[in-house]
Amino acid sequence: MKLKLYFLLILSLFSLGSCIEIFDDLTIHNDGTGTFKYNINLSSSKLKINSILALDSLEGKKVPSIPFIKEEIARIKAKFEKKEGISNVSIETNFTDFLFKLKCDFTSVNALQEAIKEIVSEESLTKNMEDLSHIWLKWEGQKLTRSIPELTINKTKSLTENEINLLKQGKYTSITRFDRIIEKFDNPSAKLSGSKLAIMLQTDTYSLVKNAKLLENTVYLSPLKN
Repeated sequence: MKLKLYFLLILSLFSLGSCIEIFDDLTIHNDGTGTFKYNINLSSSKLKINSILALDSLEGKKVPSIPFIKEEIARIKAKFEKKEGISNVSIETNFTDFLFKLKCDFTSVNALQEAIKEIVSEESLTKNMEDLSHIWLKWEGQKLTRSIPELTINKTKSLTENEINLLKQGKYTSITRFDRIIEKFDNPSAKLSGSKLAIMLQTDTYSLVKNAKLLENTVYLSPLKN
């Protein structure tokens, strides 16, 4: 899976082999401020996840307990709240159905991007990650360019057939919202809302792991009115 919101890296031990639904929702206002939401839904795999959590270790790695995961999420949330340009950070967790929701406001697209990059750099065991130089959000007032950095190693070669099928059942949905009309966009797979104020891209998680460019898009907006 690409574009993990990094407080959930602790869940990567079992999420890759689970049926997963990811939803990111980006709102950008005319002044460049906005709101970012990122949800992960593992409810369809909760039985498998519970069975993994009951183990001491898996594939040579210690399986984190739910209290530990909660502590890590709270710790990362506290770090995210201190990042420049980020405010109103909230993280909702549901360890019955394994639902995780992050939401934050930002003063600029660049502030959001830099905050996430800083968290990744601070939390990563691999320093000087090449992917951190990737600009995955570029806002130019009348044009937004979105892409997804390859922040995780492609593990598909080692996946079992069952794990691949689970990823193919999963979904990644990306929605971008604006205050004014979308005039055109580059990705032919994108769907424009009836109001023309939002645009959506969707793919299965396996295809996204194999090709992050599926969600690349440049969106062109109508001019600002004087």
